[in-house]
Amino acid sequence: MSRLGTAWTVHGDGKNVLPGQFVAPDERLSWPRTIGIGAQHVVAMFGATFLVPLITGFPPATTLLFSGIGTILFLIITAGKVPSYLGSSFAFIAPIAAAQSQHGPAGALGGIIMAGAVLAIIGAIVHRAGSRWIQVVMPPIVTGAIVALIGLNLAPTAKASFEQAPLTALITVVVILLVTVLFKGILGRLSILVGVLAGYVVAMLRGEVDFTAIGDAAWIGLPPFQTPEFHLSVVGLFIPVVLVLVAENIGHVKSVAAMTGRDLDPVTGRALMADGLATMLAGSGGGSGTTTYAENIGVMAASRVYSTAAYWVAGIVAILLSLFPKFGALIATVPAGVIGGAGVVLYGMIGILGVRIWVQNQVNFSNPINLSTAGVALVVGIANFTWTIGELTFEGIALGTAATLAIYHVMNGLARWRGSEHLTGPNDVDASDKGSRPSKLG
Repeated sequence: MSRLGTAWTVHGDGKNVLPGQFVAPDERLSWPRTIGIGAQHVVAMFGATFLVPLITGFPPATTLLFSGIGTILFLIITAGKVPSYLGSSFAFIAPIAAAQSQHGPAGALGGIIMAGAVLAIIGAIVHRAGSRWIQVVMPPIVTGAIVALIGLNLAPTAKASFEQAPLTALITVVVILLVTVLFKGILGRLSILVGVLAGYVVAMLRGEVDFTAIGDAAWIGLPPFQTPEFHLSVVGLFIPVVLVLVAENIGHVKSVAAMTGRDLDPVTGRALMADGLATMLAGSGGGSGTTTYAENIGVMAASRVYSTAAYWVAGIVAILLSLFPKFGALIATVPAGVIGGAGVVLYGMIGILGVRIWVQNQVNFSNPINLSTAGVALVVGIANFTWTIGELTFEGIALGTAATLAIYHVMNGLARWRGSEHLTGPNDVDASDKGSRPSKLG
C-alpha cells in the first residue's frame, strides 16, 4: 500500500490542525473530515473542469469520468507524494476547436492523445535528467508569452458566444467580477462557477435553456465514449500545448513543495508522466486533456490539509457523479450566452496570467530581445496567423509558440556571437537558477 501512497498516518487527534501545523501528503484527518475536504476539492475543480467540455462540445460526464480516473492515476504514479487534482486544461480549448473544424471530435481526440504522449515522454526524460534543461529552454519570457497568446487567441470565440445572448452573457460577467471582489475564501475562488450558475438562472428565465435532453437521459449509466482518429495535420495545433502543461505541472510541484517544506524535485518527472498518461487516457475515450489544478491548491492553503487521501476521495466522487447521465445532461444544457460571458473573463485571465509570469520573474522589457520575443508572439497568436504545408496546418498558437522559442534563442545566440551581450540582464537570458514560476491555466 505504501507504493501506492495510501499508507496514511492519522495527523494528531485526527480532528484538529493546530496553528503552525499542517496535514502532510502522507497523513490524513479522520475519514469524515477527509471526505468533507475531498468534497471541497470536487467543488473547487467543478466549474473550470466542466467549462472546457461545454465550450468544446465534448460530453461533460465523459470529461468528469476521465478527470477522476486521471487524478487517481496521478496519485498512484507519484506514490502519493504530490497532492493534486487533474482537471480539464484550458490550454486545449483552441486546438480542439481548430481540430474539430478539420476532422471533427474524433480528430481532436487524436490530437489530445498526441499531446499526452509527448508530455509523458518529456516526463520520462525529466525523471532521468532533471528539469533544469526545461527552465533553460523555457525561461519566464518564453513561458509567459506562450500562456498569454493561448488566452488571447481565444478572444474571437468568446465574442461569438457572447453575441448569441448579450444580456445573459453580460450578467454572467458581472456576477463573476462581483463574487471575486466581494467574497473571501473558497467562495471567492469559485467566482466562475457562481457566475455560470447565476447566468444559467437568467437564461432559464429568458427561455434560453432546453431541458429536453435531461428527460431523455437515464438515471444511471456510463457516459458516452468516442473513438479517436489520428491526423498528421493536427500535430501543429496540439504540440504547443505540451509546453504549457510542462510549465503548469512543474509550477504545481514547486508550489506544493514550498507549502509543505518537502523536496519534491525527484518526483517532478513522475508528475509530468502521470499527467501525460491521464491526458492520453482521456483522449482515448472522449474526454478533455488534463492538468494539475490551481483551484485545489487554494483549498489546501486555506485548510492546511495537503493529504492525498482527500484527493482520492475527490477522484472517486468525480467518477461516481459521471455515472449519472441526467447529471451530465443537466450540465450540457448551459447555453451559449453563459459560456460566452464566462469565456470573456476566463480567456482574458489566461492572457493576463502570462503577463503575471513576466511580473513575478521580473522580466526586463527594456531588453529589446525580450520585447521582440513577446511582441511578435502575441501578434501572431492574437491575429491567428495560419501556415499550411501539405497536410500540416499551423495556426496562431503553434506559430506564436514557435516564434517565441526561435526569436528568443536565436537573438540571444546572435547577441553572444556579436559580443552585444550588454543588451541582456540577469533575468533576460537564463532563468534556470531563479526558476520560472508559471501561473496555472487549469
